[in-house]
Amino acid sequence: MSLLNKFKISEWQLLIILWFAFFLNQADRQIFNVTLPLIRGDIDLTDAEFGLIASSLIWTYGFLVPIAGFLGDIFSRRNILAFCILFWSVSTFFTGFASGLIPFILLLGIATGGGEAFYAPSANALLSEKYTKNRAFALSIHQTAIYFGIILSGVLAGYIGEQYGWRRSFNVFGLAGIVLSIIFMIRIKSGQKIIRKSMADIKKSLVEAIGVFRKPTVIMLTLAFACMVFVNVGYLTWMPLFLIEKYNMSVTYAGFSSLIYHHVGAFFGVMIGSRLSDKLALTDPKKRLVIQSVALIGGAPFIFLMGFTDSQVITYTALALFGVMRGVYDSNIFASLYEVVKPSTRSSATGFMLMFAFLMGAFAPLILGILKPTLGLAASFSSLSIFYALAAGFIFLAVKLFFKNDYYAESNKG
Repeated sequence: MSLLNKFKISEWQLLIILWFAFFLNQADRQIFNVTLPLIRGDIDLTDAEFGLIASSLIWTYGFLVPIAGFLGDIFSRRNILAFCILFWSVSTFFTGFASGLIPFILLLGIATGGGEAFYAPSANALLSEKYTKNRAFALSIHQTAIYFGIILSGVLAGYIGEQYGWRRSFNVFGLAGIVLSIIFMIRIKSGQKIIRKSMADIKKSLVEAIGVFRKPTVIMLTLAFACMVFVNVGYLTWMPLFLIEKYNMSVTYAGFSSLIYHHVGAFFGVMIGSRLSDKLALTDPKKRLVIQSVALIGGAPFIFLMGFTDSQVITYTALALFGVMRGVYDSNIFASLYEVVKPSTRSSATGFMLMFAFLMGAFAPLILGILKPTLGLAASFSSLSIFYALAAGFIFLAVKLFFKNDYYAESNKG
């Protein structure tokens, strides 16, 4: 009974609803990757063109997310979230009717990617303000929606695609998002006031937002995040096809296998990392960054092994351990950033960080699509381990050289 009293639905409903929103945010993005083998059989495009479609979504996301972050520090974050959930869900629904390169780029790349860009900055900033005493825990629970969204989309989208056609996968997930947006509008009231109204205040906010990159720690964290996103986007886009070609799997089984082991591992990693960092950060906030750096360097060998081995069992094991390390890193992406950024610019800082990371990461599907006919996906996947090692180095530099001066002493007070 004490546990039930502690976990009050009314207190945690924001986190619960945003968890499902983030679930669909990631699932809608993954449908294309999972059903790609089916789409290839229906629409005559080259591997590079399919890579371009996936990259267009990430590029759109990257270009718009800093604008989304800036607006999240000015206007009601609740209203921004309500609109963007509805918008990307409608776009996902209509992607099911795409018939060529340009329609896919417009509906999936620009419309869906654009709508999703407005989610993360406002959602993470809103959760950070709501759950100040359990910040890393709340943000980590929210982060787990990525793993469940990607895993279940791999199973459901693959199954729906094989049974009813790939177009129905987009229709079903899009409709689910439309329903959720209505629930969000009803259940989450607009209690947040507009933070800034005058043009002078808006200009001041923009200067403050850009000013966060005067802190070297923010730059190092952003570079590390960009490396991680590059690896992640490349892995998510091409791993289902890699397993189909290497181990002769069905679309459903490949979609499931490419995602389940990695993201179950990531789930455990994010829960371990969040609890550990919240505890250690009470006495030394920079330990959030130390945990991230160790996780990244620990994940690099498993990324290499993932593409290098010819054993299906070892591939799955490498995917799982790569996932654990990725989860530990994920648990502190924004908690670490918010240690050096004040509350009034957190949405903007999140937006700029996401922009750079996803603009860089967007090249991964395209580059792997270009390299696939010559080098093959196995060698390409193994080479991604270099980026994890590089990311660990960036965070290590932040810890050793910059964090002490950049730390924002009031960051844990909301």
